Amino acid sequence: MTTPTTNPEIVAVGSGALHALRRALTRDFGDRAAVCLQEAGFAAGEQIYQCFLAWLPDYTSVDDPAELDSSVLGDVLSAFFEELGWGRLSIEQLGANAVAITSADWAEADPSTEATTPSCHIASGLFADFMSRLSGTPVAVMEVECRTLQQSHCRFLVGAPETMDLVYEALAAGSDYESVLSG
Repeated sequence: MTTPTTNPEIVAVGSGALHALRRALTRDFGDRAAVCLQEAGFAAGEQIYQCFLAWLPDYTSVDDPAELDSSVLGDVLSAFFEELGWGRLSIEQLGANAVAITSADWAEADPSTEATTPSCHIASGLFADFMSRLSGTPVAVMEVECRTLQQSHCRFLVGAPETMDLVYEALAAGSDYESVLSG
């Protein structure tokens, strides 16, 4: 049985190391740290997705993720990412053009740190690559809520790059993402 924790391409790193890396990069590079961490997450996406493909048949008896019923996809992804140590997650459709990935225990979040913006940059990059592979189309990911900001959960929006550009513009103008995605 292939599990994420026995895959030789996957290396376990404690959440403390992720927090220390983010703090050090932010200290030394300021806002550019987020881009560096997103790139690292994106680079991990292919291997994590390949690990998911190897893990999927034992967990679901399905070889191709496209064969999964959409009603169980969130539970399957949650089991996979929880087994990797990232945390449990849920997936919710937001309007016609986006999906939200939400986690109340996401490992990258660091509620003990004072931050002014969402800080799960590695996950944003990782989800962008992983979900692009899963959907077969390029997607962008934006974290809009974060436990590092003392919020109850981390929430990542997943959608077409054009949709995420509209969300970004709305947030920059002081609007909320729900109004953009419900319209």
